[in-house]
Amino acid sequence: MTTTDHNTRPTTTPAPHTRFPESFLWGSATAAYQIEGAVREDGRTASIWDTFSHTPGKVLGGDTGDVAVDHYHRWRDDVRLMADLGLTAYRFSVAWPRVQPTGRGPAVQRGLDFYRALVDELLTHGITPMATLYHWDLPQELENAGGWPERDTAYRFAEYAGLVGEALGDRVERWVTLNEPWCSAFLGYGSGVHAPGRTDPAAALRAAHHLNLGHGLATSALRSVLPARAGIGISLNPSVVRPLTDSPADLDARRRIDALANRVFTGPLIDGAYPQDLISDTARVTDWSFVQDADLASIHHPLDFIGINYYTPAVVSGPRGDQDGDAARLDGHGASDHSPWPGSDDVVFHRAPGELTAMNWSVDPTGLTDLLLEYTAQAPGVPLYVTENGAAYEDTVDADGRVHDPDRIRYLHAHLSAVHEAVRRGADVRGYFLWSLLDNFEWAYGYSKRFGAVYVDYATQARIPKSSADWYARVARAGTLPALDD
Repeated sequence: MTTTDHNTRPTTTPAPHTRFPESFLWGSATAAYQIEGAVREDGRTASIWDTFSHTPGKVLGGDTGDVAVDHYHRWRDDVRLMADLGLTAYRFSVAWPRVQPTGRGPAVQRGLDFYRALVDELLTHGITPMATLYHWDLPQELENAGGWPERDTAYRFAEYAGLVGEALGDRVERWVTLNEPWCSAFLGYGSGVHAPGRTDPAAALRAAHHLNLGHGLATSALRSVLPARAGIGISLNPSVVRPLTDSPADLDARRRIDALANRVFTGPLIDGAYPQDLISDTARVTDWSFVQDADLASIHHPLDFIGINYYTPAVVSGPRGDQDGDAARLDGHGASDHSPWPGSDDVVFHRAPGELTAMNWSVDPTGLTDLLLEYTAQAPGVPLYVTENGAAYEDTVDADGRVHDPDRIRYLHAHLSAVHEAVRRGADVRGYFLWSLLDNFEWAYGYSKRFGAVYVDYATQARIPKSSADWYARVARAGTLPALDD
C-alpha cells in the first residue's frame, strides 16, 4: 500500500518516555485453534485445521492443535496471568465448530458457555474483551460442501455470527468478523500451505470474494442482535509492498501484489468496488462472474474500526533472469510449488533489509507507521487498532528458570514507537494487541516457533512470563514508552 522505496525507509526515533493516549488499550491476542485444545470435548467437531494438521506432511513435526496449550481447561489461570501483566484488553477468537459443529443449525450451548465464562472472567479483572468470529477454523463439514469458494459458506458464516452475537452481545462491545482473510483465501486455497490445503488459483479468488461477502452479511447479522454501542470491524494483514527499484517492471510488480494483498479487500470494504486492475490482472484465471449484483452493497457497510496485523514488509520486482527471490518464495508465507498470487505468480519476492526474526522475517517498524497512515487516509474517521504485532525468537529457559528475550523487547519497543509516530502524525489508533499472549501452535510450523510473551513448557503446560512480558506490563501500566535502556 506504500510506494516507499525499501532502500530509503524512514526511521523512527521516539522521544524518551513517549506517552500514549489515556484511553489506549494495551492488549494481547490469541486464536482458538492455537491455544484451546479440547478438540473433541463438549460437542466440538473437526475444523479444517484439525483435518489439515492430522494429514501427514502438512505441519512441521506432525504437530496438531489437539491439546495446544490447554487453554480450554486453564482459562481462569490465563486470565489471571493477563491481569498480572497489566493488560487492559484481550482479543480472543471463537471456535466455530465449538459453537456450531456442522456449520449449520442451532448453537451448542456448552460451547457458548465456555466463551460466556471467559468473557465474564475478563470483565471481572477489568480486561476489555474483543471477540474475533473467524480465525481460520472453518467446520470441516462446510469445507466438504466446498468451503469458502462456495457462496453458501458466506451465508452460513452470517448465521453463526448472529448466534454468537446474541449470546455474548451483552458482554462484548468490540467485534472482529474475520482475521486475515488474505491467509484464508490465498494460503488456504492458492498455495495450500494453510488449511484446507487446496491449490486452485480460481478458487482462491472466489474464496476472497465470499470472505468479503461473509464479512458484510455477518455485519448485518450482528447489527440485528447487538446493542447500538457495539463496534464491528475486521482485522486485515495488509502488506507493505515496496519495489526493488524504481524501474517500470518493479513498480508494476508492486502494483500487482498490492492489488492481490490489499485492494482485493479494501476495494469492496472501503470503496464499494473491486479495483479494475485486479480484475484485469486475473482475467486469465477467472471472469469474476461469482460477484453478484447486490454483493458489493452487502460488503460495503460502514466500519466501526479496522484492525491492522503487521509483521514485515515485502520487496518485489518484475521477472528476473536469476529468479533469486522466487527460488526461496521470499513472500514469507511458506514454501509451496503453488503460488498464493493468482495471475501474478511471475513476480519475484526479495529479502527485505534488516535483522531477521526466527521466522526469517525482516524487522522493519517503519512499515507499521506507513500502514497506519495509509489506512487513515483511505478510511478517514475510522478508528484503527493494531490487532496483531509481534515476533518469534529462539526462546529458552535459563538456569535460573527465567526466559530472557531482549530481542523481543527491542522489537516491541521499535514497533510501539512506530505506532506512536503514526498517532503523532494524525492516525486515530485506539489500541495495540501483542501477538501473542502465549507460545502456541504456530499453524504449519507446529510448535517450532514461539511468539508468546509467556513461555509455555509444552510437556507440563507450565507458563513462564518472559522478560518481554514484564517489560510490556510496565509499559501497559504506565501508558508510556520509556527509553529502551530504562
